Amino acid sequence: MAVLINMQHPQTGIIRPGYYGFSWTTLFFGGFPALFRGDAVTALAVSVFSVCTFGAAQVIWAFIYNRTYTLSPLEKGYVFHDAGQEKLYAELSLGIDKD
Repeated sequence: MAVLINMQHPQTGIIRPGYYGFSWTTLFFGGFPALFRGDAVTALAVSVFSVCTFGAAQVIWAFIYNRTYTLSPLEKGYVFHDAGQEKLYAELSLGIDKD
């Protein structure tokens, strides 16, 4: 099940959602969650590969989409806005090593 974690850009202050965990919406709706989140390239790729593999790619992508979606803004400078346990769980689930 996907869990919401808010992320904030330090310079601009923009807050955007991030998710980690299994993406049930991707499993059931394929590329539409990526399309609704503004990720048209991923939406198209998931849709095409799902058709070509008779749905197997959609199942596999459901396990990794939320991680990919959340790590992208983190690489662009966003930081977790939530504090405490939510931040710790997100870092552990996403494999982020904070020393």
